[in-house]
Amino acid sequence: MNIMQHNILDDEDDVNFQSFSHGLFIGGKWVEGGSGRQIRVIDPSTEAVISAVPDATADDALAAVEAAAAAAKGWRKTPPRKRSDILRRCYELMIERAEMLAMLISLENGKALRDARGEVAYAAEFFRWNSEEAVRIIGDFGIAPSGSNHIIVEYQPIGVCVLITPWNFPAAMAARKIAPALAAGCTVILKPATETPLTAYALAALYKEAGVPDGVVNVITTTTPGPVTNAMLNDPRVRKLSFTGSTAVGRTLLAEASKTVLSCSMELGGNAPLIVFDDANLEPAVEGAMVAKMRNAGAACTAANRLYVQAGIYPRFVDALTRRMEALCVGPGTDPATECGPMITAKAVAKIDGLVKDAVSRGAKVLCGGEKPSVRGFFYPPTVLVDVPADAAMAHEEIFGPVAAITRFDTEEEVIDKANDTEYGLAAYVFTKDISRGMEVSRRIEAGMVALNRGLVSDPAAPFGGMKHSGLGREGGSHGVLEFTEPQYLALGR
Repeated sequence: MNIMQHNILDDEDDVNFQSFSHGLFIGGKWVEGGSGRQIRVIDPSTEAVISAVPDATADDALAAVEAAAAAAKGWRKTPPRKRSDILRRCYELMIERAEMLAMLISLENGKALRDARGEVAYAAEFFRWNSEEAVRIIGDFGIAPSGSNHIIVEYQPIGVCVLITPWNFPAAMAARKIAPALAAGCTVILKPATETPLTAYALAALYKEAGVPDGVVNVITTTTPGPVTNAMLNDPRVRKLSFTGSTAVGRTLLAEASKTVLSCSMELGGNAPLIVFDDANLEPAVEGAMVAKMRNAGAACTAANRLYVQAGIYPRFVDALTRRMEALCVGPGTDPATECGPMITAKAVAKIDGLVKDAVSRGAKVLCGGEKPSVRGFFYPPTVLVDVPADAAMAHEEIFGPVAAITRFDTEEEVIDKANDTEYGLAAYVFTKDISRGMEVSRRIEAGMVALNRGLVSDPAAPFGGMKHSGLGREGGSHGVLEFTEPQYLALGR
């Protein structure tokens, strides 16, 4: 397939989605944006334009709120079993269309096809999990200690929700919000990133096919996110904001949401430490580090940003990891042989390159990679740095790219202090044969999620979220659906 010319959206052999990139999805219909402008979608592997989507205005956003509000009463009253069946059908259709969705993600995101396939499976699982949660949102019943009344607690749908998702996992981030919101009985407006809007529109069409009623899910794209988002957040019919993105943008949104006292779920930035103790099994530790560091070419909020390796195992670990990183196949996301695809934009490449140059200027040594290639596409090579000093910018900022920054440590106390020396607290990774020590170290790390002797921490059945400046609330597991509910207490006289 010539990805510079072929538009997968027009290929009827994949799925009949010919129109989904040509309109905003509001009230179950494809509508033109009020601005009349189009947002070009770029393939990061080739820098070619592959499609375009409408550029929504604040009025378009309010039309989406109107559609969601109009559908809210009917969806709220829909029996949990029926909501469950619809969510289950969303899961089934995503699995049936997995290859098309994976190819679409690779085209607009640049993600290696094998990673894109994994993302689709992960995203679909949120619909299967929440189809089961939809019929298990149970309350509480008891007698007040005074004996004067019964205490009844029910979980009511919170209402119309605004969902804002980033470009790095265009299917998974949307599914992780939409599925529990629908399970709880809420209606939503999704604003995906402008870099990767096609997946969101493809999924909107799939949800409609699965039986999601018109207006329950709405999707808009815009190049003016401030005015468009603020218009929605200041509409009194909106009662929930769920955002995944940078901490800086999260702070701005929290300030805006405070004006109308919105319930907010925030999945923000990360600066994950990965700790390898001397007694760790070398091969599993290296493999875990590769997964934790190189999933989605390092462009993940859970990516291992700071690798701390104890002195005894340090030389062998560094050598093994460097050989693994050097051997990775770098290429277009849609090539099945690719293991590390491009970054999302030229700006992203420049940031990564700047972080590497800053670390080197402060004394870090490059063992592989470290130089921006002169090729078409937004590529950066898998890179290993050692002796990264604590004052290097990459020790405090998300790298969001294929750069492994390794630092040697001596004692347990030392590495725990280093791991916690950050404003972030999303994820962390620990490798050791001593499970008792691993559990104790994990508990002392200030992170919402810790992977012990494994490089993958995310699971739809587990609560995803962070401490400190990494966010508020949790997504996934039984906690995820409750984020879209309000507990209501009824005092029933005896």
